Amino acid sequence: MSQAELTTAAAPRTPRPLWTLGILRSELTTTLRRWRTLALLGVLAAVPVLIGIAVRIETGDGSSAGPDGGGGPAFLAQVTNNGLFLVFAALSATLPVFLPMAVGVVAGDSVAGEASGGTLRYLLVAPAGRTRLLLAKYASVLVFCLVATLVVAASALAVGALLFPVGEVTTISGTRIGFGEGLVRAGLIAVAVAVSLTGFAALGLFVSTLTNSGIAAMAATVGVLITVQILDAMPQLDGIHPYLFPHYWMSFTDLLRDPVYWDETARNLGLQAAYAAVFGSAAWARFTTKDITV
Repeated sequence: MSQAELTTAAAPRTPRPLWTLGILRSELTTTLRRWRTLALLGVLAAVPVLIGIAVRIETGDGSSAGPDGGGGPAFLAQVTNNGLFLVFAALSATLPVFLPMAVGVVAGDSVAGEASGGTLRYLLVAPAGRTRLLLAKYASVLVFCLVATLVVAASALAVGALLFPVGEVTTISGTRIGFGEGLVRAGLIAVAVAVSLTGFAALGLFVSTLTNSGIAAMAATVGVLITVQILDAMPQLDGIHPYLFPHYWMSFTDLLRDPVYWDETARNLGLQAAYAAVFGSAAWARFTTKDITV
């Protein structure tokens, strides 16, 4: 073998764009086909069904639902007049706990699960490298955030249209918009909710790089979620509330104003971007220097 051939054989392989897309496609397929993921999506889809049936039973005698009728998520009182409001009520009910817990499970298991299963070393043999593999895993978690949110919204829309009348939407400002524009607002709100979970997803990815136990990473990520939620609910700590990732999660309600009020939504987007940058960088620093022994 000539010297040129030896040099070519010894040179590291440069990852091709198609290879990177292949890793992303593989990560998405693996994530979305897991039984655990499908079970989480099933639970999320069932929440709007349960809310819709409960409201239907409660209002069967003509009484009102929601805050005026015994408490409940925001927008619940409007569901009986317009089934589209079940989308907003379901997102309000799932965003504080169910949606982020599902994201925490997927993000926490993204790296640690591969390590505990003994497959992480085989993934790193591929020429994509650790950085691209980590980006592919984060991208797959972000896709799950969107899919999970859309599952809740789609389930709520179907149940709302089946159990209640649909039509023009009365905004928080008191104006009325057409059903088509209401659907557009619902889609925009679903995307805003998904984006609200991006910072927490980066935090979960970082936690996943700290351990080789998938169960420990998932438990720690969910534990952080619960702790921060408690801190955000304590009025004595209102000074730190604007810096906690869930503080502006419910700002999506401003997208139902006419005109739309963007201030709180913009703060939420900025906060999520900051969390994604900080914990994404921390995950990269940890993962690229981590000694993979399993």
